[in-house]
Amino acid sequence: MNTSRREFFRGVGAGALVLTGLPVANLGVAAGAATPAGAAARTAAGGGHRVGPPTVTAADVVFGSHTLRSGAPADVGLLADHVARITPSVAAYLETTPENPAHPMYAGAAVLVAKDGVIVEHHAVGHALRYADGEGSELPPDQWVATRKDTIFDLASVTKLFCAIVVLQLVETEHVGLDVPVARYIPEFAANGKGAVTTRHLLTHTAGLRAWAPLYSEYSTPEERVAAIYAEEPQDPPGTRYVYSDLGLITLGKLSERITGTTLDRLVAERITDPLGMTDTMYNPPDELRHRIAATEDMPWTGRGIVRGEVHDENAWSLNGVAGHAGLFSTTADLAVFCQMLLNGGEYDGHRILSEDIVREAITNQNDGLPPGTEARRGLGFELHKPWYMASLDSPVAFGHTGFTGTSLVMDPLSGTFAVLLTNRVHPDRGWGSNNLARQAVARHLGRALPVRPAVGPSAWYSRQPTATTHRLTVPLSRAAGFGPRLTFRLWYDTEAGFDVGRLEASNDGGAQWEPLAFEMEVGPYRWASDGTFSGFQGRQWLRAYAQPPVGTTHLRWTYTGERATPSRGRGVYVDGVRVADRLGLLFNGERRVDSERVVLAGWEESDN
Repeated sequence: MNTSRREFFRGVGAGALVLTGLPVANLGVAAGAATPAGAAARTAAGGGHRVGPPTVTAADVVFGSHTLRSGAPADVGLLADHVARITPSVAAYLETTPENPAHPMYAGAAVLVAKDGVIVEHHAVGHALRYADGEGSELPPDQWVATRKDTIFDLASVTKLFCAIVVLQLVETEHVGLDVPVARYIPEFAANGKGAVTTRHLLTHTAGLRAWAPLYSEYSTPEERVAAIYAEEPQDPPGTRYVYSDLGLITLGKLSERITGTTLDRLVAERITDPLGMTDTMYNPPDELRHRIAATEDMPWTGRGIVRGEVHDENAWSLNGVAGHAGLFSTTADLAVFCQMLLNGGEYDGHRILSEDIVREAITNQNDGLPPGTEARRGLGFELHKPWYMASLDSPVAFGHTGFTGTSLVMDPLSGTFAVLLTNRVHPDRGWGSNNLARQAVARHLGRALPVRPAVGPSAWYSRQPTATTHRLTVPLSRAAGFGPRLTFRLWYDTEAGFDVGRLEASNDGGAQWEPLAFEMEVGPYRWASDGTFSGFQGRQWLRAYAQPPVGTTHLRWTYTGERATPSRGRGVYVDGVRVADRLGLLFNGERRVDSERVVLAGWEESDN
């Protein structure tokens, strides 16, 4: 069977996370992968094999063509028990937790997850309105407003994606050039050395602008506030450093208005939300919708109390509620359409918003090699490859965005899944804490719902997802290894590089002392070697692995360490098909009951998915 790169990833997007039936030689993913942690990646001798592990790029993504509908997890090959954990995990943060002992993480939340166009979970928990002031004084219970699935939330910085799409549309129509100086469209922006800043620099947060300025309090009018941005002096030369900047997106919103002669709120409506039927997505929602809107913060420093129905962000509020960095309100259902449009390559239900080509460019890392490292990974407006909230859905082509009010979108084009989480975590006070753990929990459970089928036989060993600890899989050999020992096994791993680390070790004294065991891995045309450790992304597929344990080896073990104080953000590690032999015969065969029953599991489990 000859399977092309795109045919392979079409299969991944359409069903299970891996296609174990594919011959490994037919895996065709992009070259240039990162070396696993601690590994000495190299080109295998002979045959011109590529250095691994393989990775993926936007060029490998196969977009869908789905229209949303409700259904069961089994309809799209998801594991129902893990999907069922999503809403209870979100609800758990309505109370104090060991991670947030002083306050609940948020008053209310709505969550929606889908795969291949099928919505498999959509629920709301808690309250859209509960508190009377920033001290946490509660309103009388009869004034509390329950969160509903159609509650409208302040999106905060998720707004940036809509502004970015408007700009990309103008790029496609050649009204704006990605690499054309912004000053060509807004001449006054060239002030104080910004003449070389381009549209691309603003979209990728590499324009050299500072992250934020208190425009709302330092200037008296919207016009003065915008003029202050145009007069900003850059902190760095353009294209040399990533600094997440609200000021850049405000500028992009004004660029769009300057080019079209239309206000940004109308551009978003006419070019995105109206064609997609997103009737609950808007700037400055009218008073008649206020009863459906989640409250945010008590903001006396802006002359406001508990904010509800107005944008929370101070600068957006001071720009009459319409800005490129914040200001939009929406619901989980509307944002589901938005996410599916992007996973479809820019089209939904017959309405083309962006071309596939520019969506690919938008989810390609534009900041490779720029400081401050992994945090700089950005497409054109989109955040990329961010395990701190994408968790088990993370990959080099996972994309999305978060918002300060507690909102987030995660899209995984490899599996065709997305997750929308909307909360009012700033109600009644932003100081009550972050909701990143809830974001991770949603993505972790959805990622775990994507099955990894065993490579050999009915089950494999699965590491699970440790928290600040090490899980161990120990294999006792039937006797000490003699001359010519050889270990073969199958390995699947998808971890947060550098923080969730797997290891292969050997012992020659019954397990009292352990030493790293170097091994080699291969899949398709890729060959690479490890010093005994592995971490990161390897294409979400089973690898073949080989090692030569030392003579006298009595035990082998695989460990997986989650180094963070929260559950490991990666999908985890699977081991299968373990076989050890020397010149005198077989020492272990994981498919034999007499051998598999000797395996010692500490944190690992036997799993068929």
